[in-house]
Amino acid sequence: MPGYCVPLRMSLRPVIHGHLHPARLSAYVNKGSRRAQFRSINAHRAHYDRFLGCLDARKFSSATPKASAPASAHVQQAPTDEIVNPGRAYTPPTSGILSLLPSSWVPYAELVRIDKPTGSYYLYFPCLFSTLMAAPMAVPMASPGSVIGTSLLFFTGALIMRGAGCTINDLWDRNLDPHVARTRLRPIARKAVTPFQGLVFTGFQLLAGLGILLQFPAQCFFYAAPSLLFVAAYPLAKRVTYYPQFVLGLTFSWGAIMGFPALGIDLLSNTSASSAAGLLYASNIAWTVLYDMIYAHMDIKDDAKAGIKSIALKHDQQTKQVLTGLAITQVGLLAGAGMAAGAGPAFFIGSCGGALLTLGIMIKRVNLKSVKNCWWWFVNGCWMTGGVVCLGLGADYLQRYVQKDEDEEDSL
Repeated sequence: MPGYCVPLRMSLRPVIHGHLHPARLSAYVNKGSRRAQFRSINAHRAHYDRFLGCLDARKFSSATPKASAPASAHVQQAPTDEIVNPGRAYTPPTSGILSLLPSSWVPYAELVRIDKPTGSYYLYFPCLFSTLMAAPMAVPMASPGSVIGTSLLFFTGALIMRGAGCTINDLWDRNLDPHVARTRLRPIARKAVTPFQGLVFTGFQLLAGLGILLQFPAQCFFYAAPSLLFVAAYPLAKRVTYYPQFVLGLTFSWGAIMGFPALGIDLLSNTSASSAAGLLYASNIAWTVLYDMIYAHMDIKDDAKAGIKSIALKHDQQTKQVLTGLAITQVGLLAGAGMAAGAGPAFFIGSCGGALLTLGIMIKRVNLKSVKNCWWWFVNGCWMTGGVVCLGLGADYLQRYVQKDEDEEDSL
């Protein structure tokens, strides 16, 4: 029972036992040393409501003495939803793509983050990087048509597999998400989708992903399969290490390898291609840790309360220095991949120079204490850095493709 109820216990005995009409409550409240504090019930409605709660607690304890607990403990208890789900309640979407779907589909569309596609783009960009880097190395050199077709398949696969990864993540985090403001209304957290339904839905997504994978050369299956281990391990990593972003990098960067076998390049026998793929993969891991460290700052307070580990918590005071080191690492490894692939000036100026510029601007300007600002840079930084890397790779590929045609004409 709150402390201000105790001194009034004797004077309010008739009220507690139901012998006084509630309308006369203010006459009792205004007695004694509490007269100034409770001068007007209407002006102090919050105190009035809490006071009535004390009366209800006393009535309950007097009616059932055997089950009674200390009054203070009883009053301090609150419904689970008020503790776990503070703030606004869930409201069905009224705009955007989710509002166009049948209501029964909405929880599953939310589960795959169909209304937040940035994660799919981050998963897709490494696939596009490797496709553009591998295209000039293929024998014969891949045609623009095959590059576009392969890129579209990768985009479809990225949409599906990112959704599967989100579902797996939410299944792992179903007991943690209700404690984080940003995630408390996710479908599994708010019980709109049961864990069993989520598991079945994951199975359908993986089957759809397999259908896309089978459209690639057969060797791609053996290169892609190990990535599922990282997909399943990432949510667990948040519980055991402050560097789950590294595990996410191993997962999201896997596409940096896949473009080479997708265009028929055997990484086991082609040393240049395997070196380029390995360096490009490592470069994308650094990029993933970089952008997800910014993303993690959106939840840093809630993560600390919920016991979720992240690199943002571990290096909160040195975040910009860590981001700078990651950016330099990313660009350095990207340049090494270009050298292994025999890339020309267009790549080093456009991709490497452009990435260094966009990352530098982002790191300088991002306000890590602002959730909205972190989100803005997370979304737009994807297109800034990913876009310039693709432009440089695309320009290098087209230049080499045109040069190949000219050499063939000269040889005739």
